[in-house]
Amino acid sequence: MPPADQDQLIEAVPLDKPAVPVRVDHATRAQRFALIIGLLVVFWLALQLFASVLAPFAAAAVIAYALDPTATWLTRMGLPRGAAALIMILGVIAATLMFALLLYPLVIVQIGLLVNRIPQYATLMQGWAREVLTHLQENFGNDVVNDKLRDLVSGQAGSMLSILLSTVTGVIGSGFAIFNLLSLAVVTPVVGFYLLRDWPKVVRMIDSWLPFRYREVIRAQAREVDRILSAWVRGQALCCLLLALYYAVGLTAVGLDLGLIVGLMAGLLSFIPYVGSITGGLTALGLALAQFPHWRGVAVVGGVLVVGQILEGYVIYPRFLGDRVELPAVWVIFALFAGGAAFGFLGVMLAVPVAATIGVLARFWLRRYLASPLYFDPPSV
Repeated sequence: MPPADQDQLIEAVPLDKPAVPVRVDHATRAQRFALIIGLLVVFWLALQLFASVLAPFAAAAVIAYALDPTATWLTRMGLPRGAAALIMILGVIAATLMFALLLYPLVIVQIGLLVNRIPQYATLMQGWAREVLTHLQENFGNDVVNDKLRDLVSGQAGSMLSILLSTVTGVIGSGFAIFNLLSLAVVTPVVGFYLLRDWPKVVRMIDSWLPFRYREVIRAQAREVDRILSAWVRGQALCCLLLALYYAVGLTAVGLDLGLIVGLMAGLLSFIPYVGSITGGLTALGLALAQFPHWRGVAVVGGVLVVGQILEGYVIYPRFLGDRVELPAVWVIFALFAGGAAFGFLGVMLAVPVAATIGVLARFWLRRYLASPLYFDPPSV
């Protein structure tokens, strides 16, 4: 068939019938741009309208995407796709429940310990702030730091922990937070099972909707996004779990009272580059300064943190992520914070897939530009 005729054909692929070539009029460039812009606008409006209820569905899509290779392997071994999906979802539920049941008593004990230690930490912060301001007053005089400012700052430093604790308690105890937690716990496994079961059908259906003329180009970019995204999701999940395990065990072993909570927080937040390490490190050192009367205990906690950074930078991340993930740390941080600011928890879950897609498309168009006359022979002004 001549190329001119191929440009006038698309494949109409109904869900229950084979592909049938249908002759249509040639689409103009303006129509293509209008279609793309319209889809983006509809997607944006849907996020704006339904962001508060989409979190369980987005979490289920992430779970189905992460478990699809294993479910496909089970299917190739002779297991029906529905049974393979059910086994994988039940395995995830069982692992989550076992993890929660094992850690729940320890976490509750440490939360109670934290609540009881709040007055002590407040007193220590007051004393530390007063000493610092007194030192500044002695060095720079009363014109820079007077007695009223010193008393005000030291008093506010002590009350910050109480305000933070009451804020966190209010957020956790709010009805909307409880509703979101219940919806994630109940809706996500159900939706995840159906998505995992029907994942190949969904992929084939979306593939059948691709424009005939640009189908191979879109498929190539989709494969590149899948390669980067799968490496990041699965590799980052393993890295977070290993770091959480190391920090929780290490900080608890050296005697830090809240070592379990701080370690889990540092490991689980490590999916945001540098944020988990900085937050966990500062929190652990601050608690060590408040708990240990001598610098030896603080140095031991610092040693655990330093060893964790060495393992993270030279063992864990190179082994499970390596150079397969073409997502710069600054781009990931910006995407996570921008997604969280725009759509909350849903935006955080969608941030990395969107960032990976934008990165692949940007590199694709950059290659097109560098190979085009616009780069080699720009028009004269």
